[in-house]
Formats: sequence, structure tokens, C-alpha cells
Amino acid sequence: MHVLIAGAGPVGLTAALALARQGCEVTVLEAGDDLAAESRASTFHPPTLEMLDALGVGADLLARGLVAPTFAYRDRRDGLIAELDLSVLAADTPYPYRVQCEQSKLTQILLTHLARHPAARVHFGWPVDSVRQAADPAEGGVVAVAEDGREVAGDWLIAADGASSAVRRALELPFDGITYPERFLVASTDEDLPALLGPLAYVNYVFDPVEWSVLLRTPEHWRVLLPTPEDTPDAHELGRLDERLRAIADPGRPWRVAHASLYRVHQRVATAFRQGRVLLAGDAAHVNNPLGGLGMNSGIHDAVAYAQVLASSRTAPDDGELDRAVTTVADERRRIALTYVQEVSDQNYRRMRVTDPQLRSAHLAGLRALAEDPAAARAYLLRSSMIASLRPDAGQPVARA
Repeated sequence: MHVLIAGAGPVGLTAALALARQGCEVTVLEAGDDLAAESRASTFHPPTLEMLDALGVGADLLARGLVAPTFAYRDRRDGLIAELDLSVLAADTPYPYRVQCEQSKLTQILLTHLARHPAARVHFGWPVDSVRQAADPAEGGVVAVAEDGREVAGDWLIAADGASSAVRRALELPFDGITYPERFLVASTDEDLPALLGPLAYVNYVFDPVEWSVLLRTPEHWRVLLPTPEDTPDAHELGRLDERLRAIADPGRPWRVAHASLYRVHQRVATAFRQGRVLLAGDAAHVNNPLGGLGMNSGIHDAVAYAQVLASSRTAPDDGELDRAVTTVADERRRIALTYVQEVSDQNYRRMRVTDPQLRSAHLAGLRALAEDPAAARAYLLRSSMIASLRPDAGQPVARA
């Protein structure tokens, strides 16, 4: 079994390592000349930590990240509303916490581990532009074609080449959904936010009827996410960034900002996650807003699910059984993207921006009550931590690693 993977991000490299560890030949084709340094995603949920531990990289990630046992809902004027403690999930997962770590650190770890497998190769400067495959998937594999005409053949291809996936476009698969009206502005800072605002969790969702925000801690920075109008020049928004940051907390001088970027946010899902011998994973298959930290995590879940089913071909009695199994997994990953990832992330977005005083008051009161009720908090956290998306029996203890 030789699997091609388009993209050397966290999803592509997770798929590669999972396949290589199960004896498959793997070729990763990455458009860039090196691993991407940009890190939008920074939260790892419990089931993702379980998967990464099973791949032998969990300890390395923990060593480079921050353990976040709680996350908080705050009000911009009134401060802390509720802090939810993931320790109530101790019977459900070996990892009753989140880990805060930039995704660029995970890709470095994955690449290092992948290098230990002789049948795994990573080619940088290899942008997959199109694919070629037999009309009948049972008749053969797939060929990845680069922009300059280079080709490489494999039995299957996992497209993990991002939201602008060239593979998805080459397959002419619609990417249905919406684009949110606001852009998101993310600023990384080394300001001591707890000194300015008081005690903070590592993950904080800050409600405000005028301008909500998210405050996230990573090993190197605090990251501040702010909604930004859709139709203003980027230079204008970056120019007023300090004014907006000082409205959150004023150190009496301009904020120290290491990096800031603006990007548009989409909620989209491909009409199919499988076409022939090609499987779509991560942002190539589904994109969502970052509230709740679901995107990268669900992409890693795609990667592990695909690797498990493709590696099973070594013991499958016939190609027809493998074909049916792959279709089942691809359809299930799409179902989860539609009914869980899209739904939860969009709900998070809409709750953050509620302006109706009564609705807002009721929501904040509900969060306070949730934090005071361990049973209700556990049910809520099973969903927000993504455990419920993967386990229909969520609530039953899992085996310890």
C-alpha cells in the first residue's frame, strides 16, 4: 500500500505518520520549501491528545505546550462569568485538559518522527496541481501531477492541502457554505495579560455586545482575536489595532505586538470527502470559524480515521471490502463535519456576538449555572472537547494510555 499525501501541515503529517507506523509506504508532497511557520490553530482537545499519544508524539507535544485544565467565559465589563474545569472528564479520557501549543510545533515533531520510517518520504517544493485516476477505482490507483508536469503514482491520495485545495478543485468538488461578514484579526503579544486583567485561564472567551474577543495563551505569546469589519482596508485595521487592544487593557503605553494578521472566515464543507482513490481531509474537506478550536483537531481526526482504514487493506480479504470501508469512513467524517464541527463552531460565533440584552443575560446566567453543576458541565464538556463527536458511547471510560 503506497499512499500519497498532498500537504505537510498537521493533518497531512499526522496521516503520514499513522500510515508509516502501520507499515504503509507514504509520500508527502508539500508545495512550500519548508514547513509553514504560521500558526493559527493552537488548541489540542482530549481525543486529539489520545490520538497523538498513540502515534508516539504526545509526550513531545506536552513538553512543548501548556496544559490548560480550564477555560473561561468572561464579560468585558464584569470579568469572569464562568470557568469550566475539564477534570470532570477524568473518567472519560486520559487527558482531561486541553494543551495550548502552536500547530507549527506539532508539524516539526511529526516530521522528526516520520524521518525514522524508511518507507516515508517528504518532498518539499512539490505543489500538487491535479490528479489522474482510473474511471473505476477498483482498476488502479492515482497519480499526483505537479504544476511543472512532474508525476508520482500511488494507490491512494489523501488531500490535506488546505482550504484552497488544488486537489479538491481538480476533482471539481463544490465547497458549499458561507463566508462570515467579519474578518478576524489575530495579534500575538508578550504583554503580561494577567497582570493587566487579573487571573486568567489559558483560554478565555470574552463576551461584549459591541466587541467580543478571545484571549489565548500559547507557550510564547498571548494571542488576542478580534472581529473586524469586512469592508475596511487592512492597513486601516492594523493601524487602529493598538487602540483596540488598549480598550481591553491599558498598560499606559502601546502594546508590544509581535505579529498581527487579518483573515476571512468561512464555514464550508465539500460535497463529498471521497472521489475514487482520493480522500479529502482537514481544511481541504471542511473549514469553520476558530471559536472552540475545532478545525485543526477535526482534521487530525480525519487523518487518523483514513490511516486506520487504509492500513487495514493488509488484512482485508478483498478490494471490495476495503472500498466499502473507505466510503463508510469518508461519509462518517463528512457527517461529523456537518452535524458537529460546523454546528458547534457556528453556535459559538453567534453566542459571542449576541446584542439583545435579554438573550445575552440569559446566556450568561446559563453559563454560570453550568459551571456550578458538575453533571451538566460534564455533558457540555463532552461536546465542546470533541469526545462526543467521536464516541456515540461518550460517558463510558476509555482505556488509559
